[in-house]
Amino acid sequence: MDLYFSPLACSLASRITVYEAGAEADVTLKRVDTKTQKTADGADYRAINPKGMVPALRTAGGDVLTENAAILPFIADQFPAANLAPASGIERARLAQWLSFIGSELHKSVFTPLLSPKANDGAKAHAREAIPARLDYLDAHLAGRDYLLGHFTVADAYLTAVLNWAQFVGIDLKTWPNVAAYYARVTARPHVARALLEEMGLFKAA
Repeated sequence: MDLYFSPLACSLASRITVYEAGAEADVTLKRVDTKTQKTADGADYRAINPKGMVPALRTAGGDVLTENAAILPFIADQFPAANLAPASGIERARLAQWLSFIGSELHKSVFTPLLSPKANDGAKAHAREAIPARLDYLDAHLAGRDYLLGHFTVADAYLTAVLNWAQFVGIDLKTWPNVAAYYARVTARPHVARALLEEMGLFKAA
């Protein structure tokens, strides 16, 4: 499989998932410059993902998946022994619930406007107004829990990638003690720490 990524973008969640699954031998990481829409070997990324965004996953069968909510469970399902996604039932639905919350309520509603140089002051102000309610909700859920579900899943990989952006937009996670403790706990996991270190290095070298 080929995983298309950009350093410290939300595709970081897929890199974390690959490492947690022990799937490095089965997945080739391919860097994308989202400004030029070129891959590291000069190919036109839009021919792979017409939306021009990362991540994208080309499966062993040649199919292309986009969007974290599709890619992360798919990777997890290819390596079930890692137990990164519930197989079925209410727990699978709760995984989808958290992937949706992270994608819509945090990633797109809060962090995308704050990180975008094209977002105007009004959009950024609206995003900041949304922060307390969303992180209050997350903080309450994490009280007494180590992870979003009963153990580390792909939802935690996605949440880690998104919370990592807080340092770049002036959000102090310490305002939400359970969120801050969760982020410290998750980023201390060896595979997560490795993914963050590698992508930070690539980001700084760009």
